[in-house]
Amino acid sequence: MIAPADFHHPRFGYTTMQSTTAQGKSSFLQELEVELMCSQDASGQYHSFYWRQAEQYDLTQEQVIGVPLNETFHPIALDAYRDRIQRILDNRTPERCIHDFCYGDHVFPFELVISPILQADGQATQVWVIGHLLPEGSVQKVIDSLVPLSVDPNQKLLTQIARRIRRTLDLDTIWQQTVDSLGKALQVSRCIICSYKPDYTDVKVEAEYRQESLEEMLGMTLELESELIMKQAMWSSEPVVVDQIAPSRFQEKSMLVVSTSYKDEPNGLISLQQCDRHRPWSDAEIELVRELAEQVGTAIAHGTLYKELELAREQAEEVSRLKSEFLASTSHELRTPLNGMIGFLKLILEGMADDPEEQREFIQEAHNSALHLLNIINDILDIAKIEAGKMELEFSPVELEYLFNKVYDFTAQQAHHKNLSFTLEIPAVYDGIVMYGNYQRLLQVMLNLVGNAIKFTDEGGITISAEVIRKKVHFQGQEFPGHVKVRVADTGIGVSLDKQDKLFQSFSQVHGGLNRPYGGTGLGLAISQKLVETMGGVVHFFSMGENLGSTVTFTVPLYQEPVMVSRTD
Repeated sequence: MIAPADFHHPRFGYTTMQSTTAQGKSSFLQELEVELMCSQDASGQYHSFYWRQAEQYDLTQEQVIGVPLNETFHPIALDAYRDRIQRILDNRTPERCIHDFCYGDHVFPFELVISPILQADGQATQVWVIGHLLPEGSVQKVIDSLVPLSVDPNQKLLTQIARRIRRTLDLDTIWQQTVDSLGKALQVSRCIICSYKPDYTDVKVEAEYRQESLEEMLGMTLELESELIMKQAMWSSEPVVVDQIAPSRFQEKSMLVVSTSYKDEPNGLISLQQCDRHRPWSDAEIELVRELAEQVGTAIAHGTLYKELELAREQAEEVSRLKSEFLASTSHELRTPLNGMIGFLKLILEGMADDPEEQREFIQEAHNSALHLLNIINDILDIAKIEAGKMELEFSPVELEYLFNKVYDFTAQQAHHKNLSFTLEIPAVYDGIVMYGNYQRLLQVMLNLVGNAIKFTDEGGITISAEVIRKKVHFQGQEFPGHVKVRVADTGIGVSLDKQDKLFQSFSQVHGGLNRPYGGTGLGLAISQKLVETMGGVVHFFSMGENLGSTVTFTVPLYQEPVMVSRTD
């Protein structure tokens, strides 16, 4: 059992209880029925410590005194506990409260009385903490019966509200409980809480408590430049109080606004509004809102982090699922051309060709299968490079007409084989259109887009066109006179509106599974988007729905401004 260390009395310059043994000190505190007694400084570090159940949990004095608080027996809400100690030291006023302590995997709810230890000069740098362990089921009863020892009449209310918001990591619950508790307790006309993100110029109303006769503000976005009181509170560490306000849209006549923050970074605003009269705000009310805002700011930060972690976990699970589907479909895609190569080569080796012409056809089919297999492997290697950040491109001038002609040479036969029209539309210029990018990657992007257009079109045709947009752009530290927008349009199967967001996801296909009607790895659009973005452009997809065709556009910086041919020429 840990007994208090010899306590030094700073006023009289001697150490009390020096002749008392550790067992004697323990017995003395046991006779007083003290369960927890310690002295702490503003950081919460123990300078003396006694806990009746210490031996039961193998807790020694060396594990407590002088050890960082979060590494030993400590309050769960550590920041709030330290803030309370600092307030007690500043005000030199004792407080009664409840805090959950933990040690190892165990949690202990204590009812505490924390008092400042006054020095000879009247200042205080340490506090006495005397605690009583609360049995299960009695915590809420004790909270409801707490009478603050401090002069602040709202301390009980603060403890109740703060305990409610600390019970959850759900942001919506934190926001709503804050406005409901404050609005009812202070009997205001309206209480709102707004979220704020760094570097934003506005705030959003996330939760609202209001009288039924007032206009609803929930969900509104408020510009700080036009809400001067909120703007002042956002950049001030103290509440902003306005007793009288000129009539406005929301009818407020008096306001009390305070910002919430975490680690000195603002993350929200609490606004209390009185709309039926001019209201003078008492010091106790202002202090209550200020202290609660500190705890709400911490709760918002923790809730935001939890939400981000949940989202990241869901995204990771989705990526894992998509990769599993991708591996299943890709293994099928790899086997198809590989089996074709093996089959045709086996026919040749076994002498199954009737004549040299048929043997040549077998070799040609094996060669086509090999090229198809190579394309699939290249897609897999490209997406791996992109995700690893290893994709490096060399940039140079690229002639649009030359690129279009190469695409036509590679793909026109496929389109004509399906009885599809295939059209190229190039703007009329005197000196040609020159882009700035990587030729091989631009060709790869266009072959992907045109290949998809042919694959998913059974009737009609494909049109490839370009447009010069004169608007200065900056890329890789250079200024360009504009960009070229390339458009690949088809009359194919289109994509339903609810599935279009999946098109540019790696490892994702609109028609997934092994029984999908169209082949492919599902990497083409994802790779094309990444390549275009690497070359300073953007990719967009448009479709009005299923069986309504689709259009994909992408942009590339314009290397030099062309001389356009006028329509009258």
